[in-house]
Amino acid sequence: MAGNSKEQQLSLRVYNSLQSFGCPLVDGLYLREADSMQDLLCKPSQHRMDILKWICVRICPSLKEKFSAMKSSQTEEVVKEITRFGHEMMLCKADDQELIKGCATSLKQLLFLEELLMIAKDSNYTSQEKSGDDVRNEGLLGDLMSPDHLPDLIQLMNPVCTPWSAHIREHLRVSQPTQSKGNRGKGSDFNNSSPHHSGLGKLGDGNLGEATALMQFTQNALEELRKECDFLQSNPQSSGVSLSPCALKVAISDMAQLMSAFSQVYSTDFKDYCQRAPPVLSPSAQVFQCVHQLLHRCNMELEALQQLSETSSSVMKTMRRIQADRQYWAKGEKQTLSDQLESLRNRYTAFLSHHHS
Repeated sequence: MAGNSKEQQLSLRVYNSLQSFGCPLVDGLYLREADSMQDLLCKPSQHRMDILKWICVRICPSLKEKFSAMKSSQTEEVVKEITRFGHEMMLCKADDQELIKGCATSLKQLLFLEELLMIAKDSNYTSQEKSGDDVRNEGLLGDLMSPDHLPDLIQLMNPVCTPWSAHIREHLRVSQPTQSKGNRGKGSDFNNSSPHHSGLGKLGDGNLGEATALMQFTQNALEELRKECDFLQSNPQSSGVSLSPCALKVAISDMAQLMSAFSQVYSTDFKDYCQRAPPVLSPSAQVFQCVHQLLHRCNMELEALQQLSETSSSVMKTMRRIQADRQYWAKGEKQTLSDQLESLRNRYTAFLSHHHS
C-alpha cells in the first residue's frame, strides 16, 4: 500500500524503478508496504550497499572491476569509491560519505537514488542507440567494401592530386628510388639513401630550419593542450576526484537540454523580434535636441522653485518659533516676542501721552 508522505512515495518510485530495470537484488522480496521499501533503501545494510554498487556499475561498467577487486570487508573503500563517483555525477559532495553509508536523512537518500536511476536509464538508452549505430555502420562499411565500390575506394586511398607542397614532393620524388635501392641491398645502402645525403640535398638549409621550427612549435602546442586536458590522462587508481566520461556525458546532456530549450523559446518568442528591420532614424534630430534642452531647463527652474518654496516655508517656521518661544528680554523677565512688542508699544504710548500733557 502506498504511503502518503513524500519519503514513502519516493521509496515506492525507486523500488518500482529497480524492479523495472531488472535489479537482481530486489527479485523475490515482494515488498508491499512503503515503510518496508523505505527501510530497505535507507537503513544501513550490506544489501543496500550492494544495490548502490549495482546502480553504479549499470551507469559506468568500468566500476565492476574495481568493486570485484575489493573484499567484502573493505566497506570504507567501497563507500569512498561510490562517493567519488557520485561527486563526478554532480549528485553529492566530495566528502558526503554519510549519504552513501545510509546515515543521512531518508529524503536525501531517496532523492540521491532516484537521480542515480534516472542517469542509469539515460545510459541504457544511449547504449542501445550506440549498438544500433554500430549495426548501421557495419552495413555501411560492408557496402563500401563491396566489389562495385572497391575501385572508387582505391582511388580515394591513392589520389592522383597529391596534397604535399612543392619542396616535399621533390624530396619524396628523389628519395623514393634511393629507398627502393636500400630495400634491395638489405640495409647496406641505407646510409647512402638517408635523408642526410640524397633527400635533404634538394632542400635548402632555410627550408630545413623552417620545417624544424614548425615541428617544434607544433610539439610545444600539443604539450600545452595535453597539460590542459587532465581528464584524458587521469589515473583510475588515484583517490582524487577526476572527470570521468560519465560526468562528461551528464554535462553534455544538460547542455543539449539548455540549447534545445533556448531554440524553442527563440523560435516561439524571439524570432519575430530578431527578424524585424532596424528602426529608421528621424532626420529631425536637431528638433529633438532643442526640445530636450528646453525640457532640461524647465526641470531646473522647477527644482529652483521647489527649493525657494522649501526655503520660504523654513523661514516662516523659524519666525513662528521665534514669536511663540519665550526668551529673556529686559528686566530679566522671560517673555515672547509679541508680549515684548506689546510692552514696548504701551511704554511708547505712555511716554507720548505724558509728553503731550
